[in-house]
Amino acid sequence: MNFENVTAVAKANVYFDGKVVSHSILFGDGSKKTLGLIYPGEYHFGTDAAEEMAITDGACEVVLDGQEATASYAAGTAFEVPAKSGFTIRVKDGICQYVCSFLS
Repeated sequence: MNFENVTAVAKANVYFDGKVVSHSILFGDGSKKTLGLIYPGEYHFGTDAAEEMAITDGACEVVLDGQEATASYAAGTAFEVPAKSGFTIRVKDGICQYVCSFLS
């Protein structure tokens, strides 16, 4: 994925002692995406806005809040998380890279 005419925020968003790191990019229309890396482990995130997580490299397993089923995602796939919800993401090995789009 390539993004043009954006502002990149240099300060990283760092979670879980540096095992999840992202940078925000801001678009001219006011929208925002984050580009990130997830190292091996299991992490839970809450959402304010609805999100789409597009996996760009590596793989992960995801359980959405309120569900029991685990779904697997690899590079080129994506999943959506409802607003005011959350998800648990697990990376077994390697690094999972993603682009998070905030949906309206």
